[in-house]
Amino acid sequence: MTQTDTKPSATAAGRFTLPGTDISINRMGYGAMQLAGPGVFGPPKDEAVARDVLREAIALGVDHIDTSDFYGPHVTNRLIREALHPYPADLTLVTKVGAYRDDKGAWLHDITPDFLKRSVEENLENLKLERMDVVNLRIAGPGEDVTKAMKALRDLQDEGLVGHIGMSTVTMEQLRAGQDIAPVVCVQNLYNIVFREDDAMIDQLAEAGIAYVPYFPLGGFSPIQSAGLNDVAADLGTTPQQVALAWLLHRSPNMLLIPGTGSIAHLHENVAAAALDLTPEAKRTLDGLAAA
Repeated sequence: MTQTDTKPSATAAGRFTLPGTDISINRMGYGAMQLAGPGVFGPPKDEAVARDVLREAIALGVDHIDTSDFYGPHVTNRLIREALHPYPADLTLVTKVGAYRDDKGAWLHDITPDFLKRSVEENLENLKLERMDVVNLRIAGPGEDVTKAMKALRDLQDEGLVGHIGMSTVTMEQLRAGQDIAPVVCVQNLYNIVFREDDAMIDQLAEAGIAYVPYFPLGGFSPIQSAGLNDVAADLGTTPQQVALAWLLHRSPNMLLIPGTGSIAHLHENVAAAALDLTPEAKRTLDGLAAA
């Protein structure tokens, strides 16, 4: 990719249609988590900047925003509403339910049906929506039973409050259990260029046409550090973060990205990764980083 003064575009990575839906989105999206304050708790230092970032994301072609009412809590949804409502007709808003924050900022888990219903209703209220496009059910761990929670979301889908259902932090066994209850259009799990426990799952989901959305695509609160990644970035004349995002887009056609930032400059860098071409040599080096 040659660096230019022109704005990047989220359209460069192509589009993906969620299975069984009419939702077609650019593969490069935006994650709103970092719009909240430190530790994803409380408001950001400058709310006007946060709203500007959201508006700029839309201007760059982002048409898929990932959020949750437990970011803040309630902060990112409020900022999205203030910045973007009334929403563009082609904007897909995705939220997560299954957790909440206490007054100390701790992350607490709850997937009981009553809590999930209340969570969906709060997301709708704070985003000023009548229906969520996609709601991801966040699971606590591999051993958790998803049956009652998925039935609760299916009921909310039948009521018209939820358009489509996704699952987050799940194993293939939990995903299959969920699919027995309701169609699952996307999976959101931890995955990045050095953390690849979901490799087999990604391939299976690609065959089924189900989207895979990696959270912490750049390592999360501990950014990815790799000499090999830095070397590839230097060779390509770009940043390690952009290379890590480009690798994910090259990894599988069902990969949708939601890198987050509270900075317009970083937003431009993230979106520009959608147009980054990886040479076969660069890809071989990057493919081997997890084993290094």
